[in-house]
Amino acid sequence: MIVTARAPTRVDLAGGTLDIHPLYLLEDDAWTVNVAVEVPVRVRLAPAPRGYVVVSKDQGERAVAPTLDALPAGGPLDLAARALRFARPREGLAVTMESAAPPGSGLGASSALLVALLAALDRWTRRRRSPADLVAAAWRLEAQALRTLTGRQDYLAALWGGVNAIRFGADGDGVHPVLRDPRLRRALQERLVIAYTGRPHSSGLTNWGVVRAYLDGVPSTVNHLRSIAAIARRVRDALLQRRLDALASLVAEEWEHRRELASGVSTPVVARALAVARRHGALAGKACGAGGGGCVLLVVRPGAKRFCEAGLRQAGFPVLPARIAARGLSVRVRR
Repeated sequence: MIVTARAPTRVDLAGGTLDIHPLYLLEDDAWTVNVAVEVPVRVRLAPAPRGYVVVSKDQGERAVAPTLDALPAGGPLDLAARALRFARPREGLAVTMESAAPPGSGLGASSALLVALLAALDRWTRRRRSPADLVAAAWRLEAQALRTLTGRQDYLAALWGGVNAIRFGADGDGVHPVLRDPRLRRALQERLVIAYTGRPHSSGLTNWGVVRAYLDGVPSTVNHLRSIAAIARRVRDALLQRRLDALASLVAEEWEHRRELASGVSTPVVARALAVARRHGALAGKACGAGGGGCVLLVVRPGAKRFCEAGLRQAGFPVLPARIAARGLSVRVRR
């Protein structure tokens, strides 16, 4: 039996960071709005003669172990090893993973890979797990691997695809699809550009700094985060009302508050990428995820997408596909 799984990554339009426990419990009506994009991750499970083989094709990493407990702890394959020990598949399994996202992209690729790997392992071990349980397992495993706080929007985008307004609360996560009409999704993606700054980001320390400052009641952090929460609700409403023209000003406003959340969210290379994009038709932009590098998301004026992409490439910033992934996680079995 061979099991393959595929999932999209995501860009966040507004409300990132609010998906981190316990912020969404302390802020009333916390929402995150994100878009699943066709920068996919893939996982393949196949029989192996003996033991376990784990390969990351894009990172060039490989681990071989006779038992699950002998898989290496720490390092670039730690998250995969934890997922395998969690799922406890029978011996003789080869795992191959690859991601179309560059390293440290801020697109939630590691979280999407974890969702795809856990879903593939469920199919391999013939276990039925609900989407909510899958997200809960991924969230806990990633927190263990990173040894810090993690959010949940990445798993939900990978699982469901599309454009979603996600409410986080005491009663769980509520995923509300917006822009169901394919024509509206195409209109949105014609206004979006994704570029890689060339500098990987690390979200763990940035997120922990924001959460700690919020819990300590630092006025600037509390005020900026509450402004981000309010903007996320306005972005949700604009998309529900099909007002795509309102998106650019809201993304620009969100970035004004986000870059003040913590030092290092905006960096010189992020600022340079945004400046290049503005000279080539971008109306607004922001760093993806926790910032500090990785990718930037641009909202461009209608008809300026190719001009903006060309300008970014000429300035040395690789451009990634900004196609909206209408579908989320898919798992296939071949015998």
